Amino acid sequence: MATTAPKARTIAENRRARFDYFLEDNVEAGIVLMGTEIKALRDGRANIAESYAAVEGREIVLINADIPPYKQANRFNHEARRPRKLLLHRKQIDRLIGAVQRDGQTIIPVRLYLNESGKAKIEIALAKGKKNHDKREATAERDWQRDKARLMRDKG
Repeated sequence: MATTAPKARTIAENRRARFDYFLEDNVEAGIVLMGTEIKALRDGRANIAESYAAVEGREIVLINADIPPYKQANRFNHEARRPRKLLLHRKQIDRLIGAVQRDGQTIIPVRLYLNESGKAKIEIALAKGKKNHDKREATAERDWQRDKARLMRDKG
């Protein structure tokens, strides 16, 4: 009887990243985990919505990713939001560092998942920020229309 490896399973997705940034170049990276973090990930408990990746020395580090402690373990096993080193090839690290320093791009985590062999991986992307729309004119026009309708209604 042949056994098949489980498919890649998404643990957490950063949906806001696609809304706030233009994602250009995706890279798959491993994560250095310790203690019961992998058990918490296998339970499907993680949040990368507020996280980002930063350059520290010659390494890329995932900051502010929330992997809560595993319930059945000691509560002092790991910090939920500790910085976690990302495992990349040297060429990939150099390319990411160059894009951040030279072009001012940001490294954004897009998706945290377990691959087919059960290893934790994170998909990161180089991103440029989108321009925020100036909503002041639209807000002022909407408020004036609302006040005008209220005044007309109260007069008549």
